[in-house]
Amino acid sequence: MKSRIVTSLIALLLAAAPMEATASPARVWEHMELTAADNDSPLGVEVAVRDGYVYVTLSRRAQVKLFTILGQAVSQTELPAGTSRLRMNSRGIYILKAGDTTCRITL
Repeated sequence: MKSRIVTSLIALLLAAAPMEATASPARVWEHMELTAADNDSPLGVEVAVRDGYVYVTLSRRAQVKLFTILGQAVSQTELPAGTSRLRMNSRGIYILKAGDTTCRITL
Protein backbone atom coordinates (compact mmCIF):
# COMPACT_ATOMS: atom_id res chain seq x y z
CA MET A 1 0.00 0.00 0.00
CA LYS A 2 2.82 2.40 0.93
CA SER A 3 4.75 1.69 -2.27
CA ARG A 4 1.60 2.31 -4.35
CA ILE A 5 1.20 5.76 -2.74
CA VAL A 6 4.88 6.59 -3.24
CA THR A 7 4.70 5.49 -6.88
CA SER A 8 1.57 7.62 -7.41
CA LEU A 9 3.28 10.67 -5.85
CA ILE A 10 6.36 10.24 -8.02
CA ALA A 11 4.19 9.96 -11.12
CA LEU A 12 2.35 13.15 -10.13
CA LEU A 13 5.60 15.04 -9.55
CA LEU A 14 7.05 13.93 -12.88
CA ALA A 15 3.87 14.93 -14.71
CA ALA A 16 3.94 18.39 -13.09
CA ALA A 17 7.66 19.04 -13.79
CA PRO A 18 8.25 21.77 -16.39
CA MET A 19 9.54 20.61 -19.74
CA GLU A 20 12.50 22.67 -20.91
CA ALA A 21 12.20 21.46 -24.49
CA THR A 22 8.93 23.37 -24.88
CA ALA A 23 10.24 26.61 -23.38
CA SER A 24 9.64 29.75 -25.41
CA PRO A 25 12.55 31.07 -27.49
CA ALA A 26 14.84 33.64 -25.88
CA ARG A 27 13.71 37.22 -26.29
CA VAL A 28 16.13 39.62 -27.94
CA TRP A 29 16.50 43.32 -27.23
CA GLU A 30 16.64 45.52 -30.35
CA HIS A 31 18.79 48.64 -30.22
CA MET A 32 16.74 51.56 -31.56
CA GLU A 33 19.03 54.60 -31.53
CA LEU A 34 22.32 55.77 -30.13
CA THR A 35 22.48 58.81 -27.88
CA ALA A 36 25.51 60.62 -26.56
CA ALA A 37 26.54 59.07 -23.27
CA ASP A 38 28.66 60.46 -20.46
CA ASN A 39 30.36 57.50 -18.76
CA ASP A 40 31.01 59.52 -15.58
CA SER A 41 27.34 60.41 -15.08
CA PRO A 42 25.00 58.30 -12.94
CA LEU A 43 22.91 55.81 -14.88
CA GLY A 44 19.80 57.55 -16.23
CA VAL A 45 17.00 55.08 -16.95
CA GLU A 46 13.71 55.75 -18.71
CA VAL A 47 11.17 52.97 -19.27
CA ALA A 48 8.10 53.09 -21.51
CA VAL A 49 5.57 50.51 -22.70
CA ARG A 50 3.88 50.83 -26.11
CA ASP A 51 2.25 48.42 -28.55
CA GLY A 52 3.52 45.28 -26.82
CA TYR A 53 7.13 46.53 -26.54
CA VAL A 54 9.15 47.56 -23.48
CA TYR A 55 11.41 50.52 -24.35
CA VAL A 56 14.44 51.23 -22.15
CA THR A 57 16.57 54.35 -22.60
CA LEU A 58 19.94 54.37 -20.83
CA SER A 59 22.50 57.17 -20.50
CA ARG A 60 25.32 54.59 -20.48
CA ARG A 61 25.83 50.83 -20.89
CA ALA A 62 24.13 48.78 -18.14
CA GLN A 63 23.05 45.28 -17.17
CA VAL A 64 19.26 44.98 -17.67
CA LYS A 65 17.16 42.18 -16.18
CA LEU A 66 13.44 41.60 -16.72
CA PHE A 67 11.42 39.29 -14.45
CA THR A 68 7.80 38.18 -14.18
CA ILE A 69 5.99 39.23 -11.03
CA LEU A 70 6.68 35.68 -9.77
CA GLY A 71 10.44 36.20 -10.11
CA GLN A 72 11.03 34.12 -13.25
CA ALA A 73 13.70 35.61 -15.52
CA VAL A 74 12.39 36.80 -18.90
CA SER A 75 15.55 38.50 -20.15
CA GLN A 76 19.01 39.33 -18.85
CA THR A 77 21.53 41.21 -20.97
CA GLU A 78 23.86 44.18 -21.10
CA LEU A 79 22.41 47.02 -23.19
CA PRO A 80 24.33 49.90 -24.78
CA ALA A 81 23.61 53.57 -24.17
CA GLY A 82 20.55 54.75 -26.07
CA THR A 83 17.11 53.24 -26.56
CA SER A 84 16.46 49.52 -26.88
CA ARG A 85 13.17 47.64 -27.10
CA LEU A 86 11.94 44.15 -26.25
CA ARG A 87 8.80 42.56 -27.76
CA MET A 88 6.59 41.05 -25.06
CA ASN A 89 4.23 38.22 -25.99
CA SER A 90 2.28 38.11 -22.73
CA ARG A 91 0.40 40.79 -20.87
CA GLY A 92 1.03 41.10 -17.16
CA ILE A 93 3.14 42.75 -14.50
CA TYR A 94 6.93 42.63 -14.81
CA ILE A 95 9.90 43.89 -12.79
CA LEU A 96 12.75 45.59 -14.69
CA LYS A 97 16.15 46.13 -13.07
CA ALA A 98 18.67 48.33 -14.90
CA GLY A 99 21.86 48.92 -12.93
CA ASP A 100 20.69 50.07 -9.48
CA THR A 101 17.25 51.15 -10.73
CA THR A 102 14.23 48.87 -10.31
CA CYS A 103 10.75 49.57 -11.66
CA ARG A 104 7.42 47.84 -12.19
CA ILE A 105 6.03 47.46 -15.73
CA THR A 106 2.42 46.72 -16.58
CA LEU A 107 1.45 45.52 -20.07
